[in-house]
This record gives sequence, structure tokens and C-alpha cells, in this order.
Amino acid sequence: MRVVASERAVELIGERGGKLYVWVTRSKCCNGLQTLRTATETPSHTTFARSEAGTGFELFLPAALGRLPDELHVDAGRFSRRVEAYWDGCAWVS
Repeated sequence: MRVVASERAVELIGERGGKLYVWVTRSKCCNGLQTLRTATETPSHTTFARSEAGTGFELFLPAALGRLPDELHVDAGRFSRRVEAYWDGCAWVS
């Protein structure tokens, strides 16, 4: 998996401890659309494993994640101080 992180996202993650957790959630509507969520503190609902990202921060993905994406893009929200993630160019997972 190739990780592409913007400079702004790397700075924001660094300010918050240098760790990023990325996981998939399923909505209750839209046929269970799956989207990505991020946090800089360990979420309690999932077991995570460290991924070798080589990006200037520690990346953690769900330990039970079946297939890794080809690319994971990490960016900072345009108007907020939120870290956003997209894989294989999408904010949702098929």
C-alpha cells in the first residue's frame, strides 16, 4: 500500500501525537455505504495493527482488514482541523 499524505496533514497528525488510526464504517442508510473514518487517538471499538507507511507518522489500520488498498491518501480538512482519508481515490469503500 502506498500512502500519500499532504504536508498539512502530517503537521496536524504530529501536533496530535504522531499517530493516525483509519477504519471503515458502514452507514445505516444507502445500502450500508462504507466510508473511512480517522482519529489521532486509539478508538476503543476496533483492534488495530501498525502499518509500515513511511510517512512521518505512525499509521494504524484494523487488524482484521482483509485487503489493503493500493493507495491511501491522507489530507487535512480544507476549513477544519480534521484529518481525512481516502483510499484508491474514494472516500468510500466498495
